[in-house]
Amino acid sequence: MNVENLITMANQIGSFFEAMPDREEAVSDIAGHIKRFWEPRMRRALLGHVDGESGVGLDAIVQEALARHRSVLE
Repeated sequence: MNVENLITMANQIGSFFEAMPDREEAVSDIAGHIKRFWEPRMRRALLGHVDGESGVGLDAIVQEALARHRSVLE
């Protein structure tokens, strides 16, 4: 699993939802999208990157979504 590709995809999702006027809803929708459309090994790899590399390369809104909704994504 190429983490760089996962970072790129997560940031694209984040960019889409970041345009929403309600930031809380955007953060929740980012996590929801990743939960619904990413398979478990992709989510584990991304969360492993957050744990090991402090989320280097991830946009702030994506990092916030992963941190706040981690229990749902694991």
